[in-house]
Amino acid sequence: MRSDQLGRREFITLAGAVALPLAAHAQEQPKKIPRLCFLTFDPGSLESTRFKLFFEGLRELGYVAGQNIIIDYLSADGQSERFSALAADCLGLKADIIVVTTTPAAKAAKNATSTIPIVMYPLGDPVVTGLVTSLARPGGNVTGLTFMASGLAAKRLELLKEAAPTISRVLVLSYRVDPIAAPQLKELEVAAVSMGVNLLVRDISSPDDFPAAFDAGVGQGIEGVVTTAESIFAIEGKRVVELAAQHRLPGSYPYRLMAEAGGLIAFDSYTPSFQARSAIYVDKILKGANPSDLPVEQPTNFELIINLRTAKALGLTIPPSLLVRADDIIE
Repeated sequence: MRSDQLGRREFITLAGAVALPLAAHAQEQPKKIPRLCFLTFDPGSLESTRFKLFFEGLRELGYVAGQNIIIDYLSADGQSERFSALAADCLGLKADIIVVTTTPAAKAAKNATSTIPIVMYPLGDPVVTGLVTSLARPGGNVTGLTFMASGLAAKRLELLKEAAPTISRVLVLSYRVDPIAAPQLKELEVAAVSMGVNLLVRDISSPDDFPAAFDAGVGQGIEGVVTTAESIFAIEGKRVVELAAQHRLPGSYPYRLMAEAGGLIAFDSYTPSFQARSAIYVDKILKGANPSDLPVEQPTNFELIINLRTAKALGLTIPPSLLVRADDIIE
């Protein structure tokens, strides 16, 4: 064997000896695990009942917390003033994406970053509250779903009036810290005039305000109650319903769980399939989609739930024309 052939063979062997460890090292480099910051008004955890459909949706898309995605559940514990600090925490955690479940959280997150994508779990009108430029083209780093559609607040008052035609004075509970409250109140005020109903609006800042609001309403002769659709009523709906029952007041509410807890009527846009779609937005963005190009989705299906047990307890006979439209009747 010639010396030049030996030298060439030694070079190939040595090159292979170097190249193989480098290739193996490249293969060993772990893929970056995305980090999702879940920013919410609700106490709880990843197993929170109200959001389980979102987390189940993520799992169905292949995202398993602690394996191929990190999820930080940051709760304001019902105190909206904490969102600015929590949004800063999301940045400190180097979140790749932020999911928000209420408008104050969304506004805090948007104020904190213009680059990290923000996905709205179904929340209030994002155009009216300035979160997006338009539903079709959000135009910034915020997209996702809105549970609001034109006329929902008025529809709930209309349903209450249909179930109890004689009522003329209605207590409205609203959480005005959340900017989605104001447009709902305007809608209710316009609808009340056409229905011949007088509204007593009480602003709620915490659940501790509920008893005084009801006492004030009863003192002014209220005959029914409605709430606007802020997160506080999703969390504390049972307390509202209990106070309505205590004062023998029929109520019309934005969340199914309030009818299940004993409220007379719920007209809800939070259908299970709609809630789960938030996970699809997360998946698209983590795979490279630009949130500014993902249209905001509005609800297309609504659920009317009527609690006949409550109607009987209140001595109300629900008109057949209303019952036939119900998606669910609790007996």
